[in-house]
Amino acid sequence: MALLEIKGLTQYFGGLCALSDFNITLQKGEMVGLIGPNGAGKTTVFNLVSGFYKPTQGEIIFNNKKITGLKPHQVTSLGIARTFQNIRLWHEMSVLDNIRIAQHYNLGYGLKDLFLRTKRYFINEKRIEQEAMQILEVMDLKKYAQEKPKNLPYGMQRKVEIARALSVKPKLLLLDEPAAGLNSADVKDLIKLIRWIYDEFKLTIWMIEHQMTVVMNLCQRIKVIDFGATIAEGTPEEIQKNPEVIKAYLGDGTI
Repeated sequence: MALLEIKGLTQYFGGLCALSDFNITLQKGEMVGLIGPNGAGKTTVFNLVSGFYKPTQGEIIFNNKKITGLKPHQVTSLGIARTFQNIRLWHEMSVLDNIRIAQHYNLGYGLKDLFLRTKRYFINEKRIEQEAMQILEVMDLKKYAQEKPKNLPYGMQRKVEIARALSVKPKLLLLDEPAAGLNSADVKDLIKLIRWIYDEFKLTIWMIEHQMTVVMNLCQRIKVIDFGATIAEGTPEEIQKNPEVIKAYLGDGTI
């Protein structure tokens, strides 16, 4: 059953076409890759799906609901969570608070409750903290709950960001270059982590990644774009041998 359908998605920035007639369907339980050279339009796709951009044209349907043009918090509330190429954590806040703040769309109380410190406020704050601690425990991050992210190794910061995305209980997880900035040892750990998350949380995962080791080890199929246009789609084995993909990355040779 289709979880996400994108039809004819096109995005212009002024006179520049960043994405042209992009189409894809993600089935429930798939792990799919989106790759292409720098500037190909990959992050633009994720920004459109997650509500950061409103498309020039096209349609985005998630879980049988049209979400084209919705704001980010509305998209999140429907079950789509994402990470970013450049880690976006609040480094002066604790790891626990970084997880808790992801629940801003689902507080369960209003400004009146906040100012008057009502029973509803305390009940929901307790719920949010308990759920945050649960995800930290599941992700083996509980011991860092009171630590500031800036004091953690880069690979651990990436894990915290993924934990924050998982805390909103998504149906679809968008990973934007999760291996960016990681060394080879961290990349191996990341592959194991994503595979574990996929199995444990029963998610659909869509990832952008430049590290071919990650994509080829994890994804069941891959879509390739270049200059905003789709140039190939298929299994990892098919993509590795596709001449258009080879040309886009290297001009000649193999990937």
